[in-house]
Amino acid sequence: MYLTEEVKRDIFKKHNKSAEDTGTAEGQIALFTHRINHLTEHLKKNRKDFATERALVKLVGKRRKQLDYLIKTDIERYRAIIKELGLRK
Repeated sequence: MYLTEEVKRDIFKKHNKSAEDTGTAEGQIALFTHRINHLTEHLKKNRKDFATERALVKLVGKRRKQLDYLIKTDIERYRAIIKELGLRK
């Protein structure tokens, strides 16, 4: 599996205060971004995998909701995570 516990822990440790802090918006956005990048690479090789395509669209929607929440609550945290992950609207 591409997303092991160690990979998750590293993602949360890099984007949160600690590796056990999995509830913050930044950590969830970073995890969604990692999964989106993985599914995008998969779909480049397997064009007709429509179940994965649907899962990718749902993940992008979840990440968008988290980003919308951050922009409403704390614009500085939003700008920091966008810059750090290289996302754009």
